[in-house]
Amino acid sequence: MKILKIIGFVILGILIFLFAAFNFIKYQTKKISPQAKVLFEKNENGKDVKITVEYSRPYKKGRKIFGGLVPFGEVWRTGANEATVFNTTSDLKVGSNTLPAGKYTLWTIPAEDSWTVIFNKKDYLWGIGDKGKASRDPQFDALEIKVPVEKLDKVVEQFEIQVIEKPEFKMSLAWDQTQVSVPFQLK
Repeated sequence: MKILKIIGFVILGILIFLFAAFNFIKYQTKKISPQAKVLFEKNENGKDVKITVEYSRPYKKGRKIFGGLVPFGEVWRTGANEATVFNTTSDLKVGSNTLPAGKYTLWTIPAEDSWTVIFNKKDYLWGIGDKGKASRDPQFDALEIKVPVEKLDKVVEQFEIQVIEKPEFKMSLAWDQTQVSVPFQLK
């Protein structure tokens, strides 16, 4: 009986250590890629629309970003740390498809000339798995849209997401000298 108590305390000690270590590592990575929240609110035709995007903002730091740090043709968690979270209180028309009101994780597959932007219905603890690959499960994909790459004249040092209303309603993702825009329409 005494041995079981000792084993129980050892296991409890290991669990507490692992929990503390995970939170310490999470805290350290958030200093390097701080969290941000985008908030867009609008009342159109008596209907309130609220879009929020929560993500972490890594810095370029002289690195080659797309086709380097973020490989072409592979799923990217679209930021750093946890998966980026996109929330809308209203149905949106994204391209020719409808994205129902709700909470999604946002994933992208960058390519040189276009990106695939993916809205996924599953919550994820972290943006990448134990093998360093994106933790997205495609069976929970709600919507995909392919959008063209826009080359920028100036460098965007820190990854940035914006929801913009003018000249058109869209979500813009920009980093380094690359920008993509996802067009929206209110349903």
